[in-house]
Amino acid sequence: DGVTEVLAHGSDTLQDKFVEVPCSEDYESHKRFAGCTPRKCGRGVTDAVITREEAERIRRIAERGLSLGGSDGGASILDLHSGALSLGKHFVNLYRYFGDKIQDIFTEEDFALYRDVRQRIQQRIAQVFGISSSALYLTKPTFFSRMNSTGAKTTHDEYWHPHVDKVTYGSFDYTSLLYLSDYSKDFGGGRFVFMDADSNKTVEPRAGR
Repeated sequence: DGVTEVLAHGSDTLQDKFVEVPCSEDYESHKRFAGCTPRKCGRGVTDAVITREEAERIRRIAERGLSLGGSDGGASILDLHSGALSLGKHFVNLYRYFGDKIQDIFTEEDFALYRDVRQRIQQRIAQVFGISSSALYLTKPTFFSRMNSTGAKTTHDEYWHPHVDKVTYGSFDYTSLLYLSDYSKDFGGGRFVFMDADSNKTVEPRAGR
């Protein structure tokens, strides 16, 4: 009936908010990984893993990388692990494309901060779900996304469809998002929505959330 419930307002500063939900029966048909597959399912929101200043530094890293390319559609991707960068309707390998010049774009301090933030997020996920952080691995790389109102040109640009990450990527047991900008201040739209049977539960982006 169009009921919307806000899990996290952009104006809130949340230490840790966790809402446990029943695990999907779909999990029964997926391979389980000892020590990693969730024993409980839920959604967590926190503004306490990184500072807003660190979020700003991470954002500048993403902006420098994305300034080298950009999608023709509304969604541009930068993946520091594989080097994938949106360019037009395709992807290029950032490290092969720019070679040694990459050292003029990213510093060792940039990569150190990026690794540190990624590790902190993984540790918080492990803590919240009651697993060992040593059992948690990145089965797909992390990446930056920049979205605007440009119309989609390829299926990669269509980020607004309902989807389940575990269905799209069978190896996913946990997914995290780190926001680098503020809802209603830096952009309109773009809220994260959990579509439940009784209501839509939304998270309003906030830098560092």
